[in-house]
Amino acid sequence: MNSTENRKPETESPAVCQDDSDHPREHCGVFGIYGHPEAARLTYFGLYALQHRGQESCGIVVGDGSRVTMHRGLGLVPEVFNPAILDQMPGHLAIGHVRYSTTGSTLLINAQPFVVQHGGQMIAIGHNGTLTNYREVRCRLEEAGSIFQSTMDTEVIVHLMARHKGDLVESLTAALGQVQGSYSLVISTADQLIAARDPYGFRPLCLGRLNGSWVVASESCALDLVQADYWREVEPGEIVVMDAHGLHSHKPLPPVPPRHCIFEYIYFARPDSLVYGQSVYLVRKRLGAALAREHPLKADLVMPFPDSGTYAALGYTAATGLPFEMGVIRNHYVGRTFIQPSQTMRDFSVRIKLNPVRDILKGQRVIVIEDSIIRGTTTRSRVKSLREAGAKEISMLVSCPPHRYPCYYGIDFSSKGELIASQKEIDQIGDFLGLDYLGYLSLEGMVGATLMDHSNFCLSCFSGEYPVALESDFSKTCFENDICSPSHNETLQPPVCGRP
Repeated sequence: MNSTENRKPETESPAVCQDDSDHPREHCGVFGIYGHPEAARLTYFGLYALQHRGQESCGIVVGDGSRVTMHRGLGLVPEVFNPAILDQMPGHLAIGHVRYSTTGSTLLINAQPFVVQHGGQMIAIGHNGTLTNYREVRCRLEEAGSIFQSTMDTEVIVHLMARHKGDLVESLTAALGQVQGSYSLVISTADQLIAARDPYGFRPLCLGRLNGSWVVASESCALDLVQADYWREVEPGEIVVMDAHGLHSHKPLPPVPPRHCIFEYIYFARPDSLVYGQSVYLVRKRLGAALAREHPLKADLVMPFPDSGTYAALGYTAATGLPFEMGVIRNHYVGRTFIQPSQTMRDFSVRIKLNPVRDILKGQRVIVIEDSIIRGTTTRSRVKSLREAGAKEISMLVSCPPHRYPCYYGIDFSSKGELIASQKEIDQIGDFLGLDYLGYLSLEGMVGATLMDHSNFCLSCFSGEYPVALESDFSKTCFENDICSPSHNETLQPPVCGRP
């Protein structure tokens, strides 16, 4: 196996111009293709389309029928890959991954796809989701002699597979029967591609066709970019195998009621994607229309903080007849790094990204549409900038209920203590943000906008009712906290996968 890795400093998270602490962090995105002579290049474009799902690291593994080639690195897809690298990755099948860490820190050693050698073949795996019992499973495996290379939950799956005698599907079935939580997986060998989804269907995963090739992706926007036709979703609890004999579906796990993550509709997924069989764009417009029914306010204009609230704002204006305006303009050329301002330049990280349009806002009653408020600190600074631009009255409407509980199924929400809605009542939040009025969409209004039944969704971040049991003190770095001191973390070295 050939292996190349982009070795930026491993303890250094990519420097990003971040002012989005009021939104949950992305999770991950996966992509796979079988039966195309330019598998690596198409996977690159698939990951490019899924970049919004994770910006910490990315990787591609390619198989040509007899050998596997891998390249991974910290950073964005175009920072880690270039045409010369892709030209050195021949093969007809590939899987790729973009990562935002939900377990394990931002280290190259934790980048995916994760690759191991077992039973005379290379196995690569990419994972979107979080295994809620991985600490217990990992400790049990280590007591039995397993040696781990990373601190992420995904690695326990390949160790469990290695302990089962059988073909790849049988081994994977045995492994998935021992883990709990959320997973949408792509797995490859030199000649086989597998996609799998947890029985609850927490995270999305879809299948597409590109001429005679099979494509799998976290979102359909990735299929669109590579000009593949959307075929169907990978069903909850399904294992799909793509090889020289075609596509084969297996459903070996006991069925359970689905619990799709509703936040894919509210915030995470791209608006041009189909998720759970529906258009994200249209769901967000219906969320805005539901806000209009529940909060019919008087105002001079409706505006979003781009890009998060844009489509719900369109729905609100269509339902109310109020004019839609872009009251703030986003700087699309803010890069991943910039010279840090001095302490005297307050709120710089907010102003560098979004700048108010004074002539639109001055003397106006403004309704701001947002999709979520997590901590409130960034939103407070943004509201202040609207006041300074001359807005006479500022109301804010949020297209989901208050977030009072963390997510443990693949989204890096803040801890409960950092969630503003777990500490304050709605009127107190409004006062903290400097608003004249704050309104949230009801749980019933949110679910109704999806045109799906309430029972289809995981709503734990709003209700605190978790469908899958959690380990005590669960967090994304819980295993590192158990076994690593800070100095140990800083000296972890990446493995050289598959080399003799």
